[in-house]
Amino acid sequence: MPGSRDLDPSSSPRALLGAELRHAREKAGLSQEELGQRLFVSGSFIGQLEAGTRRMQREYARLLDEALGTEDFFQRNCGAAAKSKYPEHFAEAAEAEAVATEIRQFAPLLIPGILQTPAYARAVFRAYRPTAPEAVIEELVTARIDRARLLDDPTSPLLWMVIDEAALRRQTGGLEVMAEALHHVAALIRRNRIVVQVLPFDAGAHASMEGSMKLMDFEDAPPLLYFEGVGTGRLEDGPATVRYQRRTFQFLTACALSPERSLALIEDIAQDCGHEEHP
Repeated sequence: MPGSRDLDPSSSPRALLGAELRHAREKAGLSQEELGQRLFVSGSFIGQLEAGTRRMQREYARLLDEALGTEDFFQRNCGAAAKSKYPEHFAEAAEAEAVATEIRQFAPLLIPGILQTPAYARAVFRAYRPTAPEAVIEELVTARIDRARLLDDPTSPLLWMVIDEAALRRQTGGLEVMAEALHHVAALIRRNRIVVQVLPFDAGAHASMEGSMKLMDFEDAPPLLYFEGVGTGRLEDGPATVRYQRRTFQFLTACALSPERSLALIEDIAQDCGHEEHP
């Protein structure tokens, strides 16, 4: 693992816990691997806690206090780091995404959340929660659009998306909403802010037919892999699993259209949406 940079403990509750964990571990004379063994987790997991890319769950806080002799420090403070504006199953992944240096994602069913427009996101959340109050839907939309702030930096993180053609042709929210969403993605591509490849229908069977995935790399912590289903999601950090899915992503890029041809297809579909709406 590369040398870890010091966290600014004042930047967030999670950074404070990470900095304190590193301090307590080093004071105890333990390596990340040695501390991980006491918690029955990997050394990589400890490194992610210290780097602030993983959330400290209450059960791990208790074990850390016991292993490091920190009385109840981590148990008392882990609650503040656990608060999130995101749905519980996605909160940890969203917070890791915000500090990632590289993100590679395969989206088989819908435009990735970080690329969505408010109207598109609203249509998605309303479909997920058809009976939810408008205020709840708007909170979810706001949280999703806030994630796009990381696109404000012109170069970092690297965002490389492979999007199935089905996600581009499904008229989520209607023709006008879909056209706007596709034009937004095309604009980001033309700004050279993201790399997008479309996996076309005629690619046939491919390496990730069973679902989506998101690979996240960090400056000072091991990589993470995120899988998501309907109302559920999980992070994985096992080196063998991450390595396997990284190879899967490479297979997907080999089957997908080039970035240039992908942009042309996205713009063609957006134009078709506009023509269908205004015959």
